[in-house]
Amino acid sequence: MAITVEKKAGLDRILTMEIVRVTERAAVAAARWRGRGDERAADQAAVDAMRKELNRLPIQGTVVIGEGERDQAPMLFIGETVGNGAGPQVDVALDPLEGTTICAKNQPNSLAVIAIAEAGSLLNAPDIYMQKIAIGPGYPPGTVDLDRSPAENITALAKAKGVPVNEITVCILDRPRHAALIEAVRETGAAVRLIGDGDVAGVIHVANPDETGIDIYLGSGGAPEGVLAAAALRCTGGEMQGRLMIQSESQRARALAMGIKDVDRKYTHREMARGDVLFAATGVTDGNLLAGVRFARSGEITTDTVVMRSSTGTIRWIKATHRDHSKFDLPG
Repeated sequence: MAITVEKKAGLDRILTMEIVRVTERAAVAAARWRGRGDERAADQAAVDAMRKELNRLPIQGTVVIGEGERDQAPMLFIGETVGNGAGPQVDVALDPLEGTTICAKNQPNSLAVIAIAEAGSLLNAPDIYMQKIAIGPGYPPGTVDLDRSPAENITALAKAKGVPVNEITVCILDRPRHAALIEAVRETGAAVRLIGDGDVAGVIHVANPDETGIDIYLGSGGAPEGVLAAAALRCTGGEMQGRLMIQSESQRARALAMGIKDVDRKYTHREMARGDVLFAATGVTDGNLLAGVRFARSGEITTDTVVMRSSTGTIRWIKATHRDHSKFDLPG
């Protein structure tokens, strides 16, 4: 009797481990430039390294969140095809060096980040600002909302968590545009954790407040980073909303050209990253979430990575020791 094996929908689980190599390679390349003050060199090193490893993956990938347009980015530009062409068609969102400035200054929470989803599943967001709000898992749907005031959201979150407002910590990018937001948050009695860069990490931090000390993310940051953060929250649990901040007719035209029909729409993280999603991040510098790359005197290189999958809810923390430098194109 013939036995029929039903093929499960979604991505091949082997890719969950394969993408770890992609972020590890980018992180190691960028880490060689930590603290040297050269943002461009650090970013280029990460881009080159990530692209080489991506093109070894058994995928037919299209970059939907990348380094920019083709005329702005010679590699890993939006629309570029990646992978060896042998596997499934997928969307790829990436940031080879999330936090270029903090890497150049050797400050916390610089990451190499990638998300992969089934083709057509990731929001093709233009490189403009996005208004964002995010909280971790375990709260009732609708606990917070982008259209409410900071005070309303913080009060509702504190009530849902069962703590006074002064035990809530809000993560906000340290930017002049957030001055009024920071004042409004502090007026509630909540604490503010300012970050200099890297709002993908900022959003991800809400998924584990016991470790990071961050309960909610508020403010505006890059829309591409918003999609990457949404992909991570699809895997960890939590709630996120984002809305594009259209500031000119040219931005509106660009969003429409990228397939966004309603530029004023309020997206949930489930709408920004649909279907089966894989996400990986490797620390470049030390941070709340991951340790940075370590270069030992013995020649060993240590990396710290988190890799996740939405369909299973599995989160793996991988601390790897690398003795073969050839895969990183490094001497020794």
